Amino acid sequence: MNGIDPRTLLDQPHRRYNPLTGEWVLVSPHRARRPWLGQVEKARIEDLPAYDPECYLCPGNLRVGGKRNPDYSGTYVFDNDFPALLPDQDAGGSPGDQADAPRLFRAEPVSGLCRVVCFSPRHDLTLPELTPQEVEAVLRTWSMQTMELGSRPDIRYVQVFENKGAVMGCSNPHPHSQIWSSSYIPNEPAKEMASMRAYHSQHGSCLLCDYLSDELQAGVRVTAQNPHFVAVIPFWAVWPFEILVISRRHIGSLTDLTVDEIGGLAEMLQEITTKYDNLFESSFPYSMGFHQSPTDDQAHPEAHLHLHFYPPLLRSATVRKFMVGFEMLAMPQRDLTPETAAQRLRGLSSTYYRSRPAREGPR
Repeated sequence: MNGIDPRTLLDQPHRRYNPLTGEWVLVSPHRARRPWLGQVEKARIEDLPAYDPECYLCPGNLRVGGKRNPDYSGTYVFDNDFPALLPDQDAGGSPGDQADAPRLFRAEPVSGLCRVVCFSPRHDLTLPELTPQEVEAVLRTWSMQTMELGSRPDIRYVQVFENKGAVMGCSNPHPHSQIWSSSYIPNEPAKEMASMRAYHSQHGSCLLCDYLSDELQAGVRVTAQNPHFVAVIPFWAVWPFEILVISRRHIGSLTDLTVDEIGGLAEMLQEITTKYDNLFESSFPYSMGFHQSPTDDQAHPEAHLHLHFYPPLLRSATVRKFMVGFEMLAMPQRDLTPETAAQRLRGLSSTYYRSRPAREGPR
């Protein structure tokens, strides 16, 4: 702990280092006792139908872009109607001649493909409410999409992610995820890859393999585990109930998962998201996504598949954390310690807090 008494981590201000990004987070546990007089979100009513005729993601419905969905019965993948990235032939080429531009005005063309993955035809069932087989189907779809998109010569990275809840900017409640594949490695994965590469070069081992071993030995931040995956509140967590899921086996990508590991990851996803929903007895919002090996023509022995969950809720279903002031201008800061957050999640039941909906068809 670099001279810090571990006992002070629970009640004294200190900063913690994130070896994946090379950045620090300020932890102020004494502030967790302050009263909350800030913004309180409206409690959302969770009474969605199995099928919504107005939803552009439900089977058979017309999408905003003018295309009609098929009457799908499992996962459903389609090209985003309003993508952030365009394929090479549609990207419009170079942004212009940069020869005479000021040296600090730097731009370059990018390309890519963006896709949407509907988890199931059901408009009302999130990950913890699907069957294990349905979650495994979602994972297989993510793996196949990673392989397909990553095989394109212009793609260097495939980012799989889910935004859940209106508070996280999700514009449609029908459970779905997105996949953005790009001709460059985005900022966050690039920072992590650089750190993992430097660690591998210096120590001859994997950063996340070593970190996972240390977390399992410590035990205080582990929230769930099975033979294939471990979920922890990372030592350097920024968000109150942030979770990092790490594969026990050193693998680089979703495409490397075995059949048993897909089952283990499905089990882990359902346990985490069930605990999240049970925490405040509400449909828990978050942004989550996989960081995996780039799909360029280089070998990446340092890459280790892992999954980040970034949920915003702080004290209840209606009180969330804001990244403002010091966090925006200086560095991230948190009040609730990762150890306390892990203890709360660990103590929650993995049985869903409300009766699961009937399994009738979508319409």
